[in-house]
Amino acid sequence: MIAIGYDIGSSFVKAALVDDQTGKSIARARVPEIEIPIEAQASGWAEQDPNLWWQYLCDATKILLTKADISGNQISSIGISYQMHGLVLVDQQLKALRNAIIWCDSRATPFGEKAYKNLGKDYSQAQLLNSPGNFTASKLAWVIENEPAVYQKVYKFMLPGDFLAAQLSGVAQTTITGLSEGIFWDFKNDQIADALFDFFKIDPAMVPDIVPNFTPQASVSKAAAQATGLVEGTPITYRAGDQPNNAYTLGARSTGDVVATGGTSGVVYALTDQLSGVELTKVNTFAHVDYQPNKKMFGKLLNLNGAGIQYRWLHQLMGNIGYEQLNLSAEKAPIGSKGLSVFPFGNGAERMLDNKIVNGHISNINFNIHNNDCMVRATLEGIAFAMVYGIEILKNDGVIIENLKVGNDNLFLSDVFSKTIADTLGISIQMLEATGAEGAAMASIAGLNGSENNTQSS
Repeated sequence: MIAIGYDIGSSFVKAALVDDQTGKSIARARVPEIEIPIEAQASGWAEQDPNLWWQYLCDATKILLTKADISGNQISSIGISYQMHGLVLVDQQLKALRNAIIWCDSRATPFGEKAYKNLGKDYSQAQLLNSPGNFTASKLAWVIENEPAVYQKVYKFMLPGDFLAAQLSGVAQTTITGLSEGIFWDFKNDQIADALFDFFKIDPAMVPDIVPNFTPQASVSKAAAQATGLVEGTPITYRAGDQPNNAYTLGARSTGDVVATGGTSGVVYALTDQLSGVELTKVNTFAHVDYQPNKKMFGKLLNLNGAGIQYRWLHQLMGNIGYEQLNLSAEKAPIGSKGLSVFPFGNGAERMLDNKIVNGHISNINFNIHNNDCMVRATLEGIAFAMVYGIEILKNDGVIIENLKVGNDNLFLSDVFSKTIADTLGISIQMLEATGAEGAAMASIAGLNGSENNTQSS
């Protein structure tokens, strides 16, 4: 039998088939051909139509089944990885009531700041493990105040992966991991964060049913089977945000394991079973995929909004030249890009900068000496140095980093980018043959078997 995994990003929907006995990759798909559009009706806003995610999931599934020349009845389990922190609001038919407010949307920052001030640092640190920031709970507070007519129609709020699982199954569910990434979870009492719900005036009845990350959660409905080519009754056995999933995919299982990704955003994610930390407003701590009340494992997350999206902006500016060609272009320029500097902070409020919106900047450009090669290298160096700055914040929060595990895609495919980070920090970077979609497929096998402890990524 074969497991299918989905990785729902803000740029693409990726899918993969994995042999559920050997763990070997069978086929991959990525849709659409050009990145999923992000709508920005105002400065600092970022929205996507969640129905597009569903359409692309259906398309990717059909492509995979055709490519592998298999039928839907050969799929044993389904795993879902998704872009974190987004807000999807649905009615009783589980239809989206508005566009999703996605992770890099900054409009809710003042709501999070107000909650942090009123609830207090002690409560936020001991029970939320985070300041509310502009995460999902704050986004929902924005809707409550600014779109009351929409809020009145809400049946459940969801993370992006919850929405897609609901489209597949017809069932509204979420996880502790998902609720924690939205800052809805009280870790001290292991329940929803009552004080935060009361402060934001969120109706607790809007929380979907809570299920474990690894377990048969729901199954494909008749309607979804017709839309995807899967078979009715196929179990959904795993879901998690993209960063916890990335850690799982790269084999991170224990305290001290550290992974990174260079997608639309750049993320460093460290596993720990300890709650100590001093960078509450800059570093996020969430429940990891194998979190249990009696066996707690957390992920400390450092995020740079303006990573791959900065590189994509340059890619589009230069006539959509291929990324491989861009990477080669960067290698032609000297280290330091002849003094040209790029500051990649043009994708909303940056958590590592105390939720400030500072925007992106290009500095020291000289029309006589700088060319395209310099611009490409300066962009990669700028993103790399910003991630190094963030890693130093993580280290100040108690994380020890000697080795960084990364997947073989996105920005880390650039030698300039990877070497800049490794040399600046004096660490090694270990690149593994794995993708988020394949990791989700492997995790779904563990969920089907009721155990995640012995499953390793291939």
